[in-house]
Amino acid sequence: MTAEKIMRRFYAPSHLLLLGLVAILAMILSGCNRQPSNAYQGYVEGKFVYVASPQAGRLTHLAVSRGETISVRHPLFSLDNEPEAAATRQAEQAVRVSQARLADLQTGKRPPEIDVTRAQLTQALAEKQKAVDILKSYESQYAAGGVSLTDLITARTAVETSTAMVRQIESSLVVAALPARNQQIKAQAEQVAADRAAFEQATWKLQQKAIASPRDGLVFDTLYREGEWVAAGNPVVQVLPPENLEVRFFVPETLVGKLKIGQGINVHCDGCSSEVPATITFISTQVEYTPPVIYSNENRSKLIFMVIAKPPLDKAATLHPGQPLEVTLQ
Repeated sequence: MTAEKIMRRFYAPSHLLLLGLVAILAMILSGCNRQPSNAYQGYVEGKFVYVASPQAGRLTHLAVSRGETISVRHPLFSLDNEPEAAATRQAEQAVRVSQARLADLQTGKRPPEIDVTRAQLTQALAEKQKAVDILKSYESQYAAGGVSLTDLITARTAVETSTAMVRQIESSLVVAALPARNQQIKAQAEQVAADRAAFEQATWKLQQKAIASPRDGLVFDTLYREGEWVAAGNPVVQVLPPENLEVRFFVPETLVGKLKIGQGINVHCDGCSSEVPATITFISTQVEYTPPVIYSNENRSKLIFMVIAKPPLDKAATLHPGQPLEVTLQ
């Protein structure tokens, strides 16, 4: 027996045993790495709330920091408000002036002004009485030939003139006690309303220089630093409310018809202590990927559809935007 045959006799069984062990180990490893048939890949999507001010200004105070959890109406940032504060004071003063003007038109003249008119009436009555006495004297003298006809006519004219003056002043007293005409009062009331609207607008602009959070959530990012100029409408703080977190995953064309809105799923992520439940809220009707060939039974399996699910609010805080997930159907 040659040496080669001896080696084959002793080493052949060992060689075959080694190959068998390698095959069994490969099967075990492939079984451990095999993804469950009802598991699908996905990720976490976050819909951010970009908080901005409709007014421009220099950022004077940033009240939050990145990564902070805040509640609704929590102060976020403040802008320089001196121009808006001055405009508000000016508008408030305009309202006071127009209201005073309206009150003056509604109440008529002031008492001192009416006293002056009454004094004028007293003087006019005295002038009238004097003219009447002179006329009586001239009439008796004219009958005796003591005065001319011209003097008598002049005395009569003086009485008529003084009588007309008395009537005029008496009418002035009546008018002074009355308010202004309805048209004037209405016009001034409209002016008051316009000034109030301008004041409210100025107040609103002033309030927009101090912005609070519209939602509960996480301060995902701050986009400006104190001292920088912020243009109107530019977001300063990026907030992520927990209800704006959603799970997006993809299923093949053969499965999309079996899913329903409201169906439950389980979400697993690396580092999560337990699975997170979620509920399907949207099933896309459009294909996410289309093969670059004509449709056929062979390539239909390449078509996938996006599905969106919402986790409960108490579990959403454990998820992070962009985080890869593994989804299983319930």
